[in-house]
Amino acid sequence: MFLTITTTGSDGRPATDLGFLLHKHPGKAQAFSTAYGTAHVFYPEADDGRCTAALLLEVDPVALVRRGRGKGRGGAPDSALAQYVNDRPYAASSLLAVALSTVFASALKGQCKARPELPAQPRPLRLDLPAVPARGGAELVRRLFEPLGWTVRAEPVPLDATFPEWGDSRYVRLGLEGEHTVAEALRHLYVLLPVLDDAKHYWVAPDEVDKLLRAGEGWLADHPEQKLITGRYLARRWSLTRDALERLELARLAEADDTAAEEIDNAVEESLETEAGEPAGTEAAEPAEATEQAGGTGERPVPLAVQRRAAILGVLREVKAARVLDLGCGQGQLLGDLLKEPRFTDIVGLDVSMRALQETRRRLRLDRMPERQSERLRLVQGSLAYTDARLKGYDAAVLSEVVEHVDPPRLSALEYAVFGAARPRSVVVTTPNVEYNVRWESLPAGHVRHRDHRFEWTREEFRAWSGEVAERHGYEVEFRPVGPDDPEVGPPTQLAHFRLAADRVSVPAPARPASVPTTALTPAKEAQA
Repeated sequence: MFLTITTTGSDGRPATDLGFLLHKHPGKAQAFSTAYGTAHVFYPEADDGRCTAALLLEVDPVALVRRGRGKGRGGAPDSALAQYVNDRPYAASSLLAVALSTVFASALKGQCKARPELPAQPRPLRLDLPAVPARGGAELVRRLFEPLGWTVRAEPVPLDATFPEWGDSRYVRLGLEGEHTVAEALRHLYVLLPVLDDAKHYWVAPDEVDKLLRAGEGWLADHPEQKLITGRYLARRWSLTRDALERLELARLAEADDTAAEEIDNAVEESLETEAGEPAGTEAAEPAEATEQAGGTGERPVPLAVQRRAAILGVLREVKAARVLDLGCGQGQLLGDLLKEPRFTDIVGLDVSMRALQETRRRLRLDRMPERQSERLRLVQGSLAYTDARLKGYDAAVLSEVVEHVDPPRLSALEYAVFGAARPRSVVVTTPNVEYNVRWESLPAGHVRHRDHRFEWTREEFRAWSGEVAERHGYEVEFRPVGPDDPEVGPPTQLAHFRLAADRVSVPAPARPASVPTTALTPAKEAQA
């Protein structure tokens, strides 16, 4: 059994970080004894540009039978003699899954004492397994791995290359490519390899449910093949399968409760924003102006969220952007508006939350969308705290109501990732204006608009931060109000449009800033207090 894990270096991150993540030195070949043979770990290639770690598992079939005491698939009695003489290749299966958990135990847990920041960083990964038993064929392989964000290459292995008329075996050559953390990748293999094989080399006891839920945390509860995965992993033992499904459902409901609480908060914020169409303090002598700002209906004002998206689209049209990044896209409201306009030919929605991306996919009905339209949109998971090569080369980037959700010490990292590394020609940033909060009587004094806001800036503080960012990275910046521009406290939302200066287009990205401006931290402290 053979597995290779390959990654490439990018944006100053050497590919050899893989050695830290796997806790195996790239300069050494190591061997580990397992209950059923020997696992070898070595690196066919290891430099800053590209690094490949290989796991080779040598199986001792005699030890396998003796330790199994005649137990075969899933613990069902089998002919002991048949296990000695059959020609079933011990390809990637539960044997390899157990070897992964033994040899890469720390990596599976997402731990790295030497470089604790590495496990949380997604990186480009390629996994290759030359022979994977797949009871269900290449189609099942895709159904299991594609919902997890992998690009799947599954090629059936012929029974005999000399006699193609014999057809294909039940094995496939499996290749997976995607942007994941190493821990996520290993957990996917740990669960899904024995699921594909539909067999286990050991007795499936009740503690297997806990193992499944630990390895499946964060992805199994929402996987479209959840029942098939659970049933096969637990060797079709109905009592264990039912227990696992019930626990997954309870976890999903608990998460739904948290989501519902967040949606309530969002609804409160939206209702507050709706009032922005005609804020308290607007003089009665100016009803026409208030009506115009509310969308011209004279009845119900346009919600601020709608006005905000309209302002962003206006800027994107002005700069004739065709390739657009929505950074921190959330549940995809802006993406939906972008898709309505054919001028936007290449749209990327990025968010750190896989759940948000799945909700975006559901809301936009991507599975039912015409191919010609859906191919204009790509959803990717990623963090703005790290540089990302996928974000380079775009006309414009949007950070709509994003910066205020970032802890102040990490703002400099976001700044560098967007303005220093990605460097789109235009960047649109919107954020709440904390001065306007006094116009909402339903918002308690001193409170921010949403519980996840780390801070809310005044107009002066936002302009100071934006000006320093523009100067550091070679941009020019202009500011626009969004919503009614109150003569005393300004608009409810403030917008900054950064445009790459003509004489700086080809200049290399400046060095990463050491810290965020002091003025930007002041409102954060107040908000947290």
